[in-house]
Amino acid sequence: NEESKSTGQNQKSSSSSEKKVGSGGPVSWQSLVAILLAGGLVAAYVRWEKQNRREELERQKSRTIGVASLGGEYTLTDHNGKEKTNESFIGQWIIIYFGFTHCPDICPDELDKLTEAIKIIDDLKKVPYKLQPLFVSVDPDRDSPKQMAEYITDFHPRLIGLTGTKEQIDKITKSYRVYYSYGPKDVDDDYIVDHSIIMYLIDPDGNFKEYYGQNRSAKEIAASVVSHMLKYKAVNG
Repeated sequence: NEESKSTGQNQKSSSSSEKKVGSGGPVSWQSLVAILLAGGLVAAYVRWEKQNRREELERQKSRTIGVASLGGEYTLTDHNGKEKTNESFIGQWIIIYFGFTHCPDICPDELDKLTEAIKIIDDLKKVPYKLQPLFVSVDPDRDSPKQMAEYITDFHPRLIGLTGTKEQIDKITKSYRVYYSYGPKDVDDDYIVDHSIIMYLIDPDGNFKEYYGQNRSAKEIAASVVSHMLKYKAVNG
């Protein structure tokens, strides 16, 4: 599996000076722990690993989710009105959250948590990548590029808002198995959108690597992302 492959690679890297992370030396579990320790993330990483193993067992039992089953091609419009596709983010680590700008509390809370996680990662000097956050609307009728541009200013400065037509949103939500459903309109034509509360981590090759539910803390997300980044660096240089 991915974890065993990555572990094997890290073990190989610890005995070779060819695989480096930044300028910090050979990739090894010792260096991973050192980086996580510098950010106060060791306990969070241990919690994430334990929970991840439990979830992996459930995934294997149900076979409802896997690396090959999530993600795909999409075309959307960013908050500046420019077209973005999945190819636009090749070469970057991205993390995707689906929500809507009229969300009363959950979306702001999750985007605040994501902002905190990114700040933790950015503060770790030996992490060789930046994480690019994406906020994809599941309410395209109300979330125009202008609306998205105004909304995302409250969160991380790298956050990109993405919207599109109903058909475009249906395509990307289907590819990531995101559920969403519109609630009834009130007298002011306002409504709530019920939706999945999950973040998706995608590597620079466009491959799904991990997902994070609402129960994950910012430190757990940061620890997991850093681990995946360092494993990727060890394999790809």
